Parts: sequence; structure tokens; C-alpha cells
Amino acid sequence: MKIGLSYSRCIRDIVEEKVDIADVLVIVARTDFDPRDDKQWQGIWQGYGGGSDGNMMRGFFGGSHPEWSGYTDADEDRFRSVSIELWEQGKFHQPRKFGAHPSRLPYYWLETFLPDNELDNNPAAKKAFEKFKMIAGLVSPTADKLNDNF
Repeated sequence: MKIGLSYSRCIRDIVEEKVDIADVLVIVARTDFDPRDDKQWQGIWQGYGGGSDGNMMRGFFGGSHPEWSGYTDADEDRFRSVSIELWEQGKFHQPRKFGAHPSRLPYYWLETFLPDNELDNNPAAKKAFEKFKMIAGLVSPTADKLNDNF
């Protein structure tokens, strides 16, 4: 399971299929908007540089990072639908809505592990964790210790 720490970069990774949306526990964003609101969505889409005009600097002038520059209007629906799906699943947390102002970090995905009793109570999480351990064992020389430690 993953915790995301950057709305724009995490959504981009999900859209690009680098991260499966089912593996996302929560995204803690530095934003304050509702992806279902058309006006607010347009501000986010344009602020991160999305759109067909190809203006890669647009996001800089809006005070944001152009994480979505190079994506066209045809891609917008996918970015928005991923955002809405996370919102509706309660996986999109925005501390700014509560007065906090988190800093941008160079890393933006954290791996999480659930205790065995939580895994037993959550079959979907247990299945995802088992798949993670299998993949980790294939690509990491020390991943075989995962079963010993968790």
C-alpha cells in the first residue's frame, strides 16, 4: 500500500500506470479544491500545465509546478476521473482545508505495511500486500526478509 505526498505527481503516476490506484491508501495533498467542481478543476488542470496549448511554463506563473505539461485536453478526463475516484473513496486528504500548509518534498510515495490483524480484517489489503511481497522478492536481494519482519 502507498501513501502519496504530492497530488500532481501521484495522480500523474496513476494516469501513467506507474502506480495502480488500488494500491493507494491515501494521498496527502498540498491542495485545497474539490475535483468535482468544474471551476476549481479548471484551475488545477491549468495550474499544473495540462492542456492543448503546449505552454510548459503556464504552471510556473500560477504558482504551481507544471507536472502535467505535455498532456493534452484529451488526457484531462483521465486525470480528473482518477482525482474524483480517490476523492469519493476518501483517499484524498487536503490538510490546507484544516489550516495546515505542508511543504513540498522531493519524494512523494511512501510504502506502508499493515499489521497482521488488520490484514486479516481487510481481504483486499491482504491480497495487495501478498502481491507486493511476491514482486519485492523478485526484484530485491533482501526482500526475502519481508516475510520474516512482517
